[in-house]
Amino acid sequence: MSAPLTWKAAFTTLLLSSVPAAAQGSAAAPKAAAAAPAQQGVTLPKATTVTLKNGAKLQFVERKELPLVSFSAWVRGGALGDPAGKEGLAALTGELLQKGAGGRDARQFAEAVDGVGGELQVAANLEALVISGQFMSRDTGLMVELLTDMLTRPRFDAKELEKVRARKASEIAAAKDGDPRMLIGAYFQAFHFAGHPYGTPVNGSEASLPGLSREDVLAYAKNHLGADRLILSVVGDFDAKALAKKLESSLGGWARAATPAPTVPATAASKGRRVLLVDKPDATQTYFWIGNTGISRDDPDRASVRVAETVFGGRFTSLLNTELRVKSGLSYGANSVFIRHTRPGPVIIASYTKTESTGRAIDLALETLAGYRKSGMDDAMLASAKSYVLGQFPPTLETGTQVAGKLSELAFYGLDASDVDGFASAVSATTREGVHGIIQRKLPAPEDLTFVLIGKASDIREAARKYGAVTEMKISDKHFAPPAKR
Repeated sequence: MSAPLTWKAAFTTLLLSSVPAAAQGSAAAPKAAAAAPAQQGVTLPKATTVTLKNGAKLQFVERKELPLVSFSAWVRGGALGDPAGKEGLAALTGELLQKGAGGRDARQFAEAVDGVGGELQVAANLEALVISGQFMSRDTGLMVELLTDMLTRPRFDAKELEKVRARKASEIAAAKDGDPRMLIGAYFQAFHFAGHPYGTPVNGSEASLPGLSREDVLAYAKNHLGADRLILSVVGDFDAKALAKKLESSLGGWARAATPAPTVPATAASKGRRVLLVDKPDATQTYFWIGNTGISRDDPDRASVRVAETVFGGRFTSLLNTELRVKSGLSYGANSVFIRHTRPGPVIIASYTKTESTGRAIDLALETLAGYRKSGMDDAMLASAKSYVLGQFPPTLETGTQVAGKLSELAFYGLDASDVDGFASAVSATTREGVHGIIQRKLPAPEDLTFVLIGKASDIREAARKYGAVTEMKISDKHFAPPAKR
């Protein structure tokens, strides 16, 4: 089997979620471990908020400790704005924003950032384009200039478009040919959320990418890049009033988007079992995701869910990893995670195993799920999970970049600082009985699951049939979903 770090990197990239290792208590731990230690909660700095006449929302937090300025800009839309057959358009548009803007071509733009030691990234997700960056405070003017040019004067150079589009298609083809773990999330979401916008492959597919044109990019920018879609948070060494004035001058004339922001239809858990088998004839391993629909970003039980998923599959010593890796040796790693959006996203179990042990590994994952839903966790597991979650949370809000990102994220999802300020107390207040109820309500029942398997179909087809009606497709197919699900 492949090295565990490779699997970890793939899982992290797919889910935008890292799961560091830590110790977990067991049933044999002393009774005194049942109470989690009291910990000082993290408090989100209070932001000064300014809303421009064109609808742009700006948030500022002054932090003078270091001569740095960080920002996070969320532009509502993301892959939800991709027209049918044009999947990957938002991601392509986002990447092109930094490939030339204003008076700078792609090289000049990159040199402007690198020349002052700055950082600038653009990422697309299902619901937004996210631009983040960090500069020395002395270069705040340049930062504002570059961001303004990206948003209001992108070049969308045809040659740069061709290069980015070709690279994206090549990356998908290479993953299919070599290690498909980076793609299994796209298969799962396309199959499980068939007909729903959450089934859109954010980075496109081999079917959609070749057809994306500059005209498509221009249309996306007109429809979805607008001041009323922007949430911009800036944290660092600056004067908030002066920076607000500068940004109002540079962004105040930016037009609103030509269309309303995409709305997201409700998602619901599926009933029964269904299986997508993706045939990779040369595979020596089977990669699998198992899951259903989970929770939304604003779920009121999110602190308890965090504790529950930590025990089940959220760290190295979780139940899943202990059973599939440590005890049985069937896999180098097994994880679970709730992927949260405006509407409930998927909750999944992810792992991989040798072809010949496919059935045993999946059976063991299902047994672990069923046992956890039935019995929950003991006091020692609860105390350990609380300590782990409480210890892992503060480092996520240490830097200006992290704080800026959190401010924009909260505003995007209609949440406020209490999501951060009250997190530690909510985790500390969880009880074994309460979390057990969460486990039974939020984790899918073993009889209601979507399975996606990538492997050698001729060797694992019979095993796959044990879990439900099987739909097959080939890894060479240019889409991520079979024809009936597109």
